Amino acid sequence: MSPAPRRKCGAMEVHERLSEEFPSYRANQLRIDDYTERSLRTGEAQRAMRRLITIPVVVHVVYKSNAENISKQQINTQMSVLNRDYRATNPDKSNVPAPWQSLVTDAKVEFKLATRDPKGKPTDGVTRSKTDRPSFGADDSVKKASQGGVAAWPADRYLNIWVCSLGGGLLGYAQFPGGPARTDGVVILHSAFGTTGTVKQPFHLGRTATHEVGHWLNLRHIWGDTMGCSGGDRVADTPNAAGPNYSKPTFPQITCNNGPNGDMFMNYMDYVDDAAMFMFTGGQVGRMNATLAGPRKLLA
Repeated sequence: MSPAPRRKCGAMEVHERLSEEFPSYRANQLRIDDYTERSLRTGEAQRAMRRLITIPVVVHVVYKSNAENISKQQINTQMSVLNRDYRATNPDKSNVPAPWQSLVTDAKVEFKLATRDPKGKPTDGVTRSKTDRPSFGADDSVKKASQGGVAAWPADRYLNIWVCSLGGGLLGYAQFPGGPARTDGVVILHSAFGTTGTVKQPFHLGRTATHEVGHWLNLRHIWGDTMGCSGGDRVADTPNAAGPNYSKPTFPQITCNNGPNGDMFMNYMDYVDDAAMFMFTGGQVGRMNATLAGPRKLLA
């Protein structure tokens, strides 16, 4: 019997690569971190984000087989999940343990498939591109026509989501704010996108996109991407954790002297199965607000 699949996200791999390839990316990260801390400390981000923000989305379907050319229905189910999760209207938020129920927060962000393309022509917000590539990796090749992918729409006007076949057990990856515009956006494995069609358990509830869009809005993994207790996700109301949680843990999971409640493994930014994650905290929403008031303000 093969082991159960585990969530695997390539966002930090991309972050490290961009840090090496683009000196400007490293400088942008430092500037964005400074801005985020300042705007949260002064309340600037919170004041700027009291209104509902609608982000236009383009989904780039890159397929080799007919199955990978996912249906519009499958895409629509993913948009519904994003909107429920970011507005905290997902019914499964009732599963958040009692000590953290009060932290569940509406991000006041909604996502809508674009109705106009970059040239102003009507669109359904979906592009479809046939490729001869059996799969892609976390190297951004799916974002380049010369490598079998398709180019981004302007990143200051759209959230670009590429849906394709990914190799190496990868479910998705995202680019943090401050990176090159031509590769800005989120990439998701077609069988972890939406809630119907080609989706496969345990990543069949659309939460991979919720997780990756969180990175795109400058959220880090809940354990801060260090093994051990030396790191942190730069969010005060998420307990420090020793590392990722997988599958469907039982509450509490105590690491890093974080008892009695332990790790917030049901947070969208951990590595648990789709059915086991169902919350963002107020601190995470504040960080997203700062992103939309700062580095991604053109979309807001």
